[in-house]
Amino acid sequence: MRTRLLPLLIVLMAGVLLALGFPLAVSVAAAQQQRVVVDRIDDTVRFAALAQFVTESSGMDERRSTLQEQLDRYHDTYGIKAGVFTRDGDDIARAPENWSVPRSGEGREAFQEALSGRRSQDPPQVWPWQQGGRLVVASPVVRDGDVVAVVFTDSPTSQLRSRVLTGWLLIAAGEGVAMLVAVGAAFRLTGWVLRPVRVLDAATHGIATGQMNSRVAAASGPPELRRLARSFNEMADNVEEVLEQQRAFVADASHQLRNPLAALLLRIELLALELPEGNEEIASVRTEGKRLAQVLDDLLDLALAEHAPADLQLTDIGELAAERVAAWRPLAEEKGVRLTEQGAAVTAWADPVALSSALDAVIDNALKFTPPGEEVIVSVASNGTTSKVVITDGGPGLTDEELVRIGDRFWRSGRHQNVKGSGLGLSISRALLAAGGGSIAYEHHEPRGLRVTVTVPRTSPTA
Repeated sequence: MRTRLLPLLIVLMAGVLLALGFPLAVSVAAAQQQRVVVDRIDDTVRFAALAQFVTESSGMDERRSTLQEQLDRYHDTYGIKAGVFTRDGDDIARAPENWSVPRSGEGREAFQEALSGRRSQDPPQVWPWQQGGRLVVASPVVRDGDVVAVVFTDSPTSQLRSRVLTGWLLIAAGEGVAMLVAVGAAFRLTGWVLRPVRVLDAATHGIATGQMNSRVAAASGPPELRRLARSFNEMADNVEEVLEQQRAFVADASHQLRNPLAALLLRIELLALELPEGNEEIASVRTEGKRLAQVLDDLLDLALAEHAPADLQLTDIGELAAERVAAWRPLAEEKGVRLTEQGAAVTAWADPVALSSALDAVIDNALKFTPPGEEVIVSVASNGTTSKVVITDGGPGLTDEELVRIGDRFWRSGRHQNVKGSGLGLSISRALLAAGGGSIAYEHHEPRGLRVTVTVPRTSPTA
């Protein structure tokens, strides 16, 4: 969920920062240009004040020389073209010497506007990518209420563009820092929001794998998730209570039925003594009675397996598998099936008794359905955080529909109803493994047969 929620928050925060950054960048550029324009206006006003005294009267040459000297110094110092021009465009003083009023464009418009007695309007905004741009400012020279000349300045924009670009870089750096802070805040926010969800997911997975005591601490996160955690705990309590009642009923019923069934089997044996030897009806009743006794024992084992906690120990899985193969090899040889064991020493955390019982059930099942001359292989391997025991056989295998149902209580394939068994062995194995964090999986084995994978964790349950 974080992978979907976090990008959304980041995109929203990036949009907000960009929405704030663009107007700020435009404002910085406008402020920088306005400062330059105000400086140029002050310069033109100062030159206009000097130009008012340049008249046809005596001393005009000296005043013009003073004005020219000021313009030359101004141009040499700042690199700004400046001049005082008459209404006809003739120069009174200018710097540099070969410069004149533009005949067209923005400069000509500014000059004409100054002739009308108004200072020229602010020039268009200059952007950092506009190479060779100029800032043109013109102010009228007024004497006795009449415009007698125009002070005209033409400024390069390289420094202005550099300052604007520097301001933009500072804004970008600030937004970058703000974005990093926002991403960190988004991580913390999503973590705070999703932490109860992760805990709830872990608790749900624990209950799904048989750890019915899994609960959620409803003490963090938004109020809605805290209410969900409390509701989940109430549901888990109810489910655990119902399952406990079911297990208790199965265990009590199995236990209570064993004594009457034992008495019934004893009376059947006594009745058999009164009948001719080899009576088929008595033999059939005896067989069904023993099968019923086995089903009751399996039900009791299943109830205990689902209720009893696992005694996890660091176990040598390879050695334990080799022991179970050795124990089942005589039966395999009797049936004409080759039972082999592969693998090296592999350790994992498991309940040795529960794992042995699960391997016995799987190996027994494989030997039942493997025809003579075929092979059953028990291999042990480790893969990262788990250790696996894989049992493959050369039997008829199962269809895809049967693979989905294998391991269900009392389920047996319709093709194998005549094979001895209660249909509870693999269910008991799954319950025993789940109590210790293990699992059992089934799949096709090519070219034929069944592959059963028993998986147990390699990490300590306290890690």
